[in-house]
Amino acid sequence: MAVLEVYEYPHPVLKKKAVKVEKVDDALRKLMDDMLETMYSAVGVGLAAPQIGQSVRVLVIDYEQEEDENGNRIKGNPRYFVNPEIIWHSDEKVCGEEGCLSVPGQRAEVERFEKIRVRYLDYDGKEQEVLADDFLAIVLQHEMDHLDGILYIDRISRLKRNMLLKKLAKFREEEKEDNYCLLYTSPSPRDMRR
Repeated sequence: MAVLEVYEYPHPVLKKKAVKVEKVDDALRKLMDDMLETMYSAVGVGLAAPQIGQSVRVLVIDYEQEEDENGNRIKGNPRYFVNPEIIWHSDEKVCGEEGCLSVPGQRAEVERFEKIRVRYLDYDGKEQEVLADDFLAIVLQHEMDHLDGILYIDRISRLKRNMLLKKLAKFREEEKEDNYCLLYTSPSPRDMRR
């Protein structure tokens, strides 16, 4: 398995509607395994194919991860969704704070359906359905949005989105400064001769 690059806002692939997968084969299973490994590496609970630059209707989720006594993440119950579609949703909605690997370091309250029923193909290409509520319903809706070129920041008010994007720019600037400091604070060969 490989850890892949996670594309960040405003990369154009994140705004593109993903295409339906024709069949689940070994190449697609390898992509899903790599996506799962990437998600674990980035400490996420879900990842959609557009986030790694693949505009196909595939996502992976593992929201049951735990940490061992050393702080290492332990896989919980990884799930694979190919061509997922919501075939029913409740009238009730819930609000929850969401973050996204493609919008690093930021979070916002987003309204979602409380319960959904999703039809999809699993890792082996078999048709499945799941009735999801609570956190699973939120994660599925968040990841399925990616397949339609929608980020969670598209679901918040313009004012909140603008504030969040300013914070994102500041976060990235601070990250650059931190990386610059790491590169240039190690001793030079001349310093080591003293």
